[in-house]
Amino acid sequence: MDFRHEWKHEINICDMIAVRQRLRAVAKTDGNSVDGRYKIRSLYFDSPSDKALREKIDGVNRREKFRIRYYNDDTSFIHLEKKSKINGLGKKDKAVISKKEAQLIVDGITDWMIESGRGTVEELYCKMKSQGLRPKTIVDYTREAFVYSPGNVRVTIDYSIRTGLGCTDFLNPDCVTVPAGREYIILEVKWDEFLPSVIKDIIQLDGRRTTAFSKYAACRIYG
Repeated sequence: MDFRHEWKHEINICDMIAVRQRLRAVAKTDGNSVDGRYKIRSLYFDSPSDKALREKIDGVNRREKFRIRYYNDDTSFIHLEKKSKINGLGKKDKAVISKKEAQLIVDGITDWMIESGRGTVEELYCKMKSQGLRPKTIVDYTREAFVYSPGNVRVTIDYSIRTGLGCTDFLNPDCVTVPAGREYIILEVKWDEFLPSVIKDIIQLDGRRTTAFSKYAACRIYG
């Protein structure tokens, strides 16, 4: 996947209702949705010195982070993802991993990764060895997603963000999570070469500016 443009806005409940209604008139609901939304659980990795967190907070121009992710409590389909940012553009590399492989990574059993034949898995292994990357915290949230073909646009609304604190028991549905501070609602827009005017008009909200909000950073509020 090539690098894509990204905008994020922190919005309120009234904004969310208005944007949702407008998007439904012109865009399609993401195919993974159930009743218009779906749940996401991610496990983020970081170094002992919190390299990923510090680079995000400091606004480092070139940065990356790794996470494992599944949807709607379905552990039969899990992704390992590497998200890169350069000059404000974003890119995501991913590899499918099994539930057993995800548990091995969480448990620190990693020797198999270097011969997995999947570049993202092998890169995480190298970073775990060279930078000391380890599972750091679980991030849970609900997402509403819309797609618009011209410009390959994807618009998401994320809310009910919860943190697993120091818990990394990623595959345990009963792992305790708590709200990540206040009730954040994040509107995010991603597109390729151009952003169609119809989408640009929909996401223009008075008093809302682009932000560098990070759900991972928000979920590290307690340490």
